Amino acid sequence: MSILDSKVPEGPIKDKWTKHKNDINLVNPANKRHIDIIVVGTGLAGGSAAASLAEMGYNVKAFAYQDSPRRAHSIAAQGGINAAKNYQNDGDSNYRLFYDTVKGGDYRSREANVYRLAEVSGNIIDQCVAQGVPFAREYGGLLDNRSFGGVLVSRTFYAKGQTGQQLLLGAYSAMNRQIGKGKITMYNRHEMLDLVKIDGKARGIIARDLVTGKIEKHSAHAVVIASGGYGNVFFLSTNAMGSNATAAWKIHKKGAFFANPCYTQIHPTCIPRSGDHQSKLTLMSESLRNDGRIWVPKHMKDVEAIRAGKLKPTEIEEENRDYYLERRYPAFGNLVPRDVASRAAKERCDAGYGVNATGEAVYLDFKSAINRYGNEKAHVLGIHNPSDAKIIELGEGVIEAKYGNLFQMYEKIVDQNPYKTPMMIYPAVHYTMGGIWVDYNLMTTVPGCYAIGEANFSDHGANRLGASALMQGLADGYFVLPYTIGDYLSNEIRTGEIPTDSKEFNDAEKEVSDRLEKLVNIKGTKSVDYFHKKLGLIMWNNAGMARNATELKEAIDKIKAIREEFWKDVRVSGSTNSFNPELVKAGRVADFLELGELFARDALDRNESCGGHFREESVELDGEQKGEAKRDDVNYKYVAAWEFTGEPSEAILHKEELEFNDIELKQRSYK
Repeated sequence: MSILDSKVPEGPIKDKWTKHKNDINLVNPANKRHIDIIVVGTGLAGGSAAASLAEMGYNVKAFAYQDSPRRAHSIAAQGGINAAKNYQNDGDSNYRLFYDTVKGGDYRSREANVYRLAEVSGNIIDQCVAQGVPFAREYGGLLDNRSFGGVLVSRTFYAKGQTGQQLLLGAYSAMNRQIGKGKITMYNRHEMLDLVKIDGKARGIIARDLVTGKIEKHSAHAVVIASGGYGNVFFLSTNAMGSNATAAWKIHKKGAFFANPCYTQIHPTCIPRSGDHQSKLTLMSESLRNDGRIWVPKHMKDVEAIRAGKLKPTEIEEENRDYYLERRYPAFGNLVPRDVASRAAKERCDAGYGVNATGEAVYLDFKSAINRYGNEKAHVLGIHNPSDAKIIELGEGVIEAKYGNLFQMYEKIVDQNPYKTPMMIYPAVHYTMGGIWVDYNLMTTVPGCYAIGEANFSDHGANRLGASALMQGLADGYFVLPYTIGDYLSNEIRTGEIPTDSKEFNDAEKEVSDRLEKLVNIKGTKSVDYFHKKLGLIMWNNAGMARNATELKEAIDKIKAIREEFWKDVRVSGSTNSFNPELVKAGRVADFLELGELFARDALDRNESCGGHFREESVELDGEQKGEAKRDDVNYKYVAAWEFTGEPSEAILHKEELEFNDIELKQRSYK
């Protein structure tokens, strides 16, 4: 049996999940209370998993580096969550959601996992409504939907621009119920720093209390990693500054293969950077592309006048505007997938048409939507021959009801009123489709260790469609892992409580302590942020929106050099046995300095363009698709899963060949 056995069930794709649930082993309810499960991360994936597993009767130990699960980065998701409910009666179905997701991921995802995701998507909405999540509703009381990039239907459920927050509060309330019953033991302000394996199985973790500095040993019969993605390897990203890859990287170094690290999503709708001292970037929801039109001036003289402050964008006539997405992709317009929209914005800005001082911004304009909604509202209210001012007033009211908090956030950051002048946006690192390799049961290559949500690679291929992250996180936590983990744990009912005084736990504890002491005792001259920023600049310049072999080789060499310098010259003040944020940051950056090299190596090895991975050597040269990404299905139709052997440069590549039996493998087109 291959070490990369995906364990995908046989049979028709529509029957695989049902058949699998019927065939796998279960744990008797009376035995579940004798089994412990550790869940690392309490965002949407981890929170929903912890709540569900505890509700089923397992004893759950949940770990969060924040002071509360409510602070998880899932809270920052704005636009919505996908589900194939077909409430709009516009032709949606499980199959169409499945098809859109596989196509959106540029045919680099596992069909069976994606179909299962589509299959359980409707259950997620029912679950969240039952929890009281305040989804937007239509006039008649039914849940409302809006459209997102890469699809021709409206399947995105939303709560204004706060969907992630509301969904997280639902999962958090479910967790709190189990915490109150004693089924979940919550460890806030704790960070996992290593995985403990006994006889090849995951049996616990080493964690550090971030307040006291104490190193702790925690055992369990299974460990679930739900710690999110690794976008902060770029330093500047839309992720919270605390988001990190340490938990995922530690299990990788203990035997869990890391899949497709180069698959990173650049989100097209972010507030442009303002200077070299900025610590993170701010996402503006993709939902804004439902009503906002993206453009740059057609004429360079107008671009130069705008940059010089002599011309306002509102003064440029329609015929002098280039709505380049509508021009290039007429079928999807402003709602093309994120990777396509991002590259198109970069192309316009690289050609010199960027509209801010740095030349890295395009406009997102709501004037047309405000006028359209204003006229519609006036008609509904019976206002005949409304004035232009009245139309604008009514239209702005509709826009505020749909996106008000997003507009308010933009104005606070940029100090411009987006109702009156177009927003400025530019692509930024947002989400990582790569992650820990898992099989159909969501288990890694380490028995008893699972990875869910953004921490795994499983559902999105080379590009994630908007509003699918929340869908995957909750699908894994509420409706997949609670079934599949029982198949493994059914063999653990006689194991009994796992002691933490074994050699394996003691060795892992010592390894963690020694590493922390080493960081503190370097006593170098440069801050942790110095190295993180340096790494991020290389990642963005050499492995960002466009990549080529020369620059990727440079990146590998430069990252190695930075890593060597880091371990010789980093300055970490304070001690290991106390509250020490700089030490915490140093540990995470040390992991990024290893992951970054593997990222670049994976990007170099994959000599094709697909989704968010754009190799300049692999571009369509003629025909309707001229200039678009060019896949190589003959040589690269596989998941790249890397095995750690001591150094990123020595990692061994394993391949999971992808099969497409239900969707035709063809060039992706949104024209």
